[in-house]
Amino acid sequence: MLTSATGASELKRRSRGRARRVAAIGPATAEAWGSVDLVPAVSTQEGLLAELPRPAGRVLFAGAEGARPLLAEALGADVAVLYRTRPVRVEVDGDLAVVASPSAARALAAANPSVPVVSIGPETTAAAVAAGLRVAAEAATPDLDGLAAAVVEAG
Repeated sequence: MLTSATGASELKRRSRGRARRVAAIGPATAEAWGSVDLVPAVSTQEGLLAELPRPAGRVLFAGAEGARPLLAEALGADVAVLYRTRPVRVEVDGDLAVVASPSAARALAAANPSVPVVSIGPETTAAAVAAGLRVAAEAATPDLDGLAAAVVEAG
């Protein structure tokens, strides 16, 4: 089970042999892995959980250190931490910022908490609000089209 393009790339790089079945949280993650068996209609952990066949069997949850544990806990998955995100200090100046992950929201809040944001989805919105950011809009779908529409809405 892959929940990010970075996790998919790292697991692919480190893997030996072939996985029996692979589920990816969204199209970009599926593309980073290659051929997958399942990409849910809704690109969230909840969407993936809703579409997984039951019983799921033995599941490997491959992702970032500190990733939201919903899928791993719900499926009793083995967890492989493949990478960790580290905030970078950047100068942020502008009228609007787009955040596509909770860690990006936290990093932006540390750099410039006054810039309003467009969020890719509910988990990122919650992290942005918790970090003190003002969310101007949230994407209706967690993809590039959804983000673009939310930027237009916020503008």
